[in-house]
Parts: sequence; structure tokens; C-alpha cells
Amino acid sequence: MDRYKSRKHAGELLAEQLMAFREEKDVIVLGLPRGGVPVAEQVALALRAPLGIFLVRKVGLPGQKEVAMGAIGSGGVQVINERVMRAAGVSREEFEAAAAEEQKSLREREKAYSGEQADLDLAGKTVILVDDGVATGSTVRVAIKALLQHDLKKLIVAIPVAPPEVCKELAAEVDNLICPLQPIRFAAVSQWYEDFGQTSDDEVRDILRRT
Repeated sequence: MDRYKSRKHAGELLAEQLMAFREEKDVIVLGLPRGGVPVAEQVALALRAPLGIFLVRKVGLPGQKEVAMGAIGSGGVQVINERVMRAAGVSREEFEAAAAEEQKSLREREKAYSGEQADLDLAGKTVILVDDGVATGSTVRVAIKALLQHDLKKLIVAIPVAPPEVCKELAAEVDNLICPLQPIRFAAVSQWYEDFGQTSDDEVRDILRRT
């Protein structure tokens, strides 16, 4: 397989590799909005597990928003990619300014999804964290850092596609990493999907309602 047809297709293929967790109790699937939620929906349906969302925001380089120099998450969690910042010549002050802007978007997103899911009690649970793909890993690392504060039983990260070096780094931080497609030549997540249309807030809300 060279590419996924869609996020739904990616979620179905991820679910096939996660079926062992269908037999476990207390499994919760968490999608990273917005694009990770349609992928996570298919995993949750296959495992007959509850679906929730976990909010983080990528902090992009000035003028290159798609290139993550870090990320922030609910509760003030922050991860900085020093390597990317050094290569781009970005100062800590510039990072903080960009992070403050993303914090506004994070609060707006929290309001947008409020009421669509109950507060999730994650203590003692096996959490499967799902996104639609990973480029630098900054966003997922924020989520991992925040989730590990919840005294989980296990933390599994399931992503359809990511560079092999990023997969290796993430695997060292969690109990298990599932990533079927690990291309060496990696420019952007979108290149590994035939259909990579933007997921809207309304779509996320609809998925949360029906699952």
C-alpha cells in the first residue's frame, strides 16, 4: 500500500492492527482534532470502545505554519522542538508569541466541542491515541506528555503514517506504537492520502454525537 484512500480507510486499517485490545476492558480511544477524529472513529467502532478527543495545537514556524516548532495542550502543557527552532533561527520569545496565538485557538476549540463529550476519567485505562499522520511529532508529544499525567494503565499511539525516525522516537515514550506506513521520503502527511480534505468542527461534533 502506497497511500490511504481517506481518513476512514486509514482508521479501518489501523483498527485491524489493534484488534487485540478489543478483548481488554477499560479501553478508551482518543482522537486528535480535527483530522485524527475520523480515523479514531473507525478504531473506536471496531474495538467497541468509547471515543473522545484530546486537544493540542501545533505551533508553526513564522511564515511556515505547516512546519511545527512545538505544540501546546490543554492545561498549559508545552513541547518545544529545539532542533527545528535552531535550524530556522527562531528565538524563544518568537516561540512564546506564536504559542500565545495558538492558545487562543485552543480555548476556542474547547468551547466548540464543549457538551459533545463527557469528562473522561482516564486513570487506570488503556488509552489509544489516534491522529491522521505525524510529520515532526511535536503535537503527539504534547498529547503524550499530558496523558501520562493521568496514571494510565497503558498508552498506545496509533498513526497511519509517519517518518521512521519519528516513529522510533515516539515508540520510546509509550507502551506501544502502531504505524503501518513509514516512508523514508516524507514531505507532508497529505501526500499519503488520496483524499485529505479538511475536517470541520461540525464533522467532529457529529462524530462525537453518534459514537
